[in-house]
Amino acid sequence: MPLLYEYNPDSPKDVAVALACDLKKRRLEKGLTRNALSAISGVPAPTIAKFEQKSTISLQAFISIAASLGYTEKVKSILSEPLFSTMEELKEINRNKNRKRGSK
Repeated sequence: MPLLYEYNPDSPKDVAVALACDLKKRRLEKGLTRNALSAISGVPAPTIAKFEQKSTISLQAFISIAASLGYTEKVKSILSEPLFSTMEELKEINRNKNRKRGSK
């Protein structure tokens, strides 16, 4: 039985745009230029610019930037807890906790 989570109307692109906007806000709040953030994170300044402008970045680069801004624990926690909306889903999650492979 597949898990059915609450429908989210945001597309992956919408989420990427929101992350890029938030990154730029956090960078500016700290008074950092793209070059300064690049020096701290090890991610090239053009990559940071591309993310802020076009919302495109590799996961590794995003994690490096987030970590350099102090968000390591937040990034690590994204998928750390199961989501469920019904007791049936919770029972299914608990039955499958130690699975190493999917069944469907």
